[in-house]
Amino acid sequence: MKQKVIESAVKIQDYLFKHLGLSIEMQTQILAKEQPSYSNIMQIFAGTISGIITNLILIFMYVLFLLYYRLHIKKFILQLFNLNQKTDVEKIIVNAANVSQEYLVGLAKTITCLWLMYGIGFSIIGVQNAIFFALLCGVLEIVPFVGNITGVIITVFVAILHGASISLLASIGITFGCIQLVHGWVLEPLILGHQVKINPLFTIISLIVGELLWGIPGIILAIPLTAIFKIICDHVQPLKPYGFLIGEIEKTKRKRALT
Repeated sequence: MKQKVIESAVKIQDYLFKHLGLSIEMQTQILAKEQPSYSNIMQIFAGTISGIITNLILIFMYVLFLLYYRLHIKKFILQLFNLNQKTDVEKIIVNAANVSQEYLVGLAKTITCLWLMYGIGFSIIGVQNAIFFALLCGVLEIVPFVGNITGVIITVFVAILHGASISLLASIGITFGCIQLVHGWVLEPLILGHQVKINPLFTIISLIVGELLWGIPGIILAIPLTAIFKIICDHVQPLKPYGFLIGEIEKTKRKRALT
């Protein structure tokens, strides 16, 4: 990519010299005037690094205190309800905790399997830096529907910059399609199971809301939090329609609707 950028910059400089009469020295002076000062660059860099470190520390503290006070929070929630409702509320809390844990563990297992499949597939078809793009496509699976497409688009784009042939680009698409079939029909049912039954529409909505509220951590936690909300809706009579709205359409009902 660096080599391609250098070649493109040289072509642009040559074009400006031939058609506009701007020498290399004049172009360098113009660019120097437009560039920010060294102190400004360092301030922006320091601000970015400090922001990242602050967010990481805050996330660590959130997790630490939530784990430490989990029983205290559970008792607080149970005290909000009367004795007749405490059994049902405790059942909801246990189910919600199990779903969150199973989803996050299952997601980690799924990403590991995708790393292996993408690594083997990209290496066989001859993609440059196959391991890197395998890791990238696997990590982006954190964002359902959008992440996997983004990963393959980046892989194809970089392959084009390296002068990949049409057959290699087609092989990347075929490899991506085969892995996604295995992911959708084998990995998700076996590893993730049917605990997180959220339809694609509300999956995308939850991801967008999570990103707006909390950035990358919000994206990671959006689906398990939505699944927890669905469990609450399924166990509370006035909220059951919302749980039905968020959940997937059952196959039998879908077939009847189509017929």
